[in-house]
Amino acid sequence: MRITSGRKKIRVGDLLVEAGAITEDELQEALAYQKENGGRIGNVIMQLGLISQDLLVTVLTTQMGIDFIELKACKLDDDILKLVPENLVNKYKAIPIGYDEMNPNVLRVAMADPMDLNAVDDIGIATNTQVEPLLAMEDDLNEAIGKYYGNAQAMEAAEQYRKEREADGITETEEEALNEDIENSPIVLLVKQIIEGGVRQRASDIHIEPLEMSVRVRYRIDGALKQVMTYDYSLLSAISARIKIIGGMDIAEKRKPQDGRITIMVDRREYDVRVSMLPTVYGEKTVMRLTSKDGLTKPKSALGFGPEELKVFDGILSNPHGIILVTGPTGSGKSTTLYTSLSELNTEDVNIITVEDPVEANIDGINQVQVNVKADMTFAAALRSILRQDPDIIMIGEIRDGETASIAVQAAITGHLVVSTLHTNSAASTVTRIIDMGIEPYVAGDALVGVIAQRLVRRLCGSCKQARLADDDEKVILGVKDMDEDVIVYEPAGCTLCGETGYSGRIGVYEMMPVSKSLQAVIAKGSTADVIEKQALSEGMLTLKMGAAKHVLNGITSLSEMKKITYETGDEY
Repeated sequence: MRITSGRKKIRVGDLLVEAGAITEDELQEALAYQKENGGRIGNVIMQLGLISQDLLVTVLTTQMGIDFIELKACKLDDDILKLVPENLVNKYKAIPIGYDEMNPNVLRVAMADPMDLNAVDDIGIATNTQVEPLLAMEDDLNEAIGKYYGNAQAMEAAEQYRKEREADGITETEEEALNEDIENSPIVLLVKQIIEGGVRQRASDIHIEPLEMSVRVRYRIDGALKQVMTYDYSLLSAISARIKIIGGMDIAEKRKPQDGRITIMVDRREYDVRVSMLPTVYGEKTVMRLTSKDGLTKPKSALGFGPEELKVFDGILSNPHGIILVTGPTGSGKSTTLYTSLSELNTEDVNIITVEDPVEANIDGINQVQVNVKADMTFAAALRSILRQDPDIIMIGEIRDGETASIAVQAAITGHLVVSTLHTNSAASTVTRIIDMGIEPYVAGDALVGVIAQRLVRRLCGSCKQARLADDDEKVILGVKDMDEDVIVYEPAGCTLCGETGYSGRIGVYEMMPVSKSLQAVIAKGSTADVIEKQALSEGMLTLKMGAAKHVLNGITSLSEMKKITYETGDEY
């Protein structure tokens, strides 16, 4: 289907109004937002919640008479991708998909705005083909452009930098002097591509690692590391220098570990990047942790709670004072649960103060304090000051020592609600850890109102997961009582949509332990973790293993993901 310049361009906003999907007033609201923040109008209307993606796609494809393409499900060929010049791909947010099977002169192109006649004409002239535009979501296009063109751009930048360095005969010492003025170097583009690539591939961490002969870049996606690129070793010092500059670190210091922070905009979303640099035998290794500014404050429904868990969670949060502890290893989603809790409690009539190291996300209406050890602003020192600030709710990023634990307990007993995190394996062992920190058992029993232990498991990809019957051993693991019953479990397979991993995204598994009067009495006696857990189980608590088993039986995750939790928490099969 060729759209020629003779035809009048139809505007997406007008189409949606004509179809009755949105009102004229809503369109004007979206246009005003677009003028201020940028972005394509279809995307803006979705962002504002005026229309769902499904309805937008249905209206546009029906009204325009074109097809919609799910880009994530496409495996794109390098030869086809090379047909359209990269500048046109980025300018028009358009990616070639392939030739029409019936007519090899027709090139099918996925576009954010298929009604952009200039784009259709320019791509047609550049490729010497007839262009058939297809509708694709802008976010999917950005991800695909980053995935298919980002690596090429980064490699080009790396090669350009290497050639410049060779041509100029720059020595290591001279390079250090030049690093100060690195702004115009291709390395700027290279580092930008590495970070943007991580964001678009949903990475939580980016590892830039010096090996003996090369520099390896890996992304942690859904908890698993995946190698995405290797560069020549000669680029290491320039990459490290660039990251130090934008992260506010000492560019001359190469022998000590350093920490920094970067704020970056990718596809009109703000991301917070925490940087850690560590000297290794082959040079400095960099790890960047990516956090979306709005990614930590999720609605309760997005955390993966079941109806029963939601009821218990709300019950724990409704306590006017006491300590609520969220526990689990690094990267288990504790911060997200904490921020969600704070957002739930954040009303006009309460004073919420947090003390964090570092502050991970800014929330309107909450007073957030950053720990600064150099300025003697430790967790304990900050807490003492906070107690003089008339707080109702206090959030402590992490209870790391007896002093912090003691102040937190005192605050809870004197009528404040304290929310914090701790690194323990289970809800019951959290209580004994607090007692080990020097808190008397009867005080701990009095102060604690709820403990939530959590983990994250990978979600099976809905497009390629494969069903099979569980064997007897697996039924035992899953806690199935009737061994004659057929139990269906799902295994990962791998497809284009999930990057051949079999998984897409993660979901929380929770062990919630509200502290009842009877449990309080057990804790006050100084009981062991096993005794505390036995009492909690008799009151209806589900362990992490039980929570994971539910997800397996519901087809959300696999047995192998469940086993990771079971081994980690020391549960016996």
